[in-house]
Amino acid sequence: MTKENLMKIIKDIKGTAHDILYSDNFKSSDQNMQHGNISVMKHSKKVACTAVAISRKLNLKCDETAIMRGALLHDYFLYDWHAPEHAGFKNLHGFHHPGIALENAEKEYDLSERERDIIKKHMWPLTIVPPKFKESWVVTLADKYVSTTESLHFIKAAKARKDKYAPSKEPIRIRRKEKYVTLHRMS
Repeated sequence: MTKENLMKIIKDIKGTAHDILYSDNFKSSDQNMQHGNISVMKHSKKVACTAVAISRKLNLKCDETAIMRGALLHDYFLYDWHAPEHAGFKNLHGFHHPGIALENAEKEYDLSERERDIIKKHMWPLTIVPPKFKESWVVTLADKYVSTTESLHFIKAAKARKDKYAPSKEPIRIRRKEKYVTLHRMS
């Protein structure tokens, strides 16, 4: 995607979903991490941009308003899912957060049927029932793509940090009473 196309998409999203982008709850999602060091808010914006780009590139004739708004609200669960009270097998965040996000979004916004479907089914196949509309499929695909790239980037960055700060394998030479002693590192 060219920079010009991305800037056009961002402008269109700002014009269409101004109420979401500048709401206190949406802005608060910048405090919760999604994948690695990417906040829920940044992730949701990336998914919205990517979904619109996919729709336009493939000339899908989708309801772009539903794509933009549904993508911005698809992870509107408003908590840190990494916190102990939300983490772990018993909570199964991946299975439950679409319903929580939909519940939260419905309290604040009038949602279309397509927007509700996008939010509720974006975790397919975990949601079992597949998306009903092509807009939902586009956002689901965009979410999978963005989530994967964010996670891989985080893993790559963590490996780079580990390699950078890993102890050297070289022996250490220290001076003891006018003599040098070689100490070997344990692996």
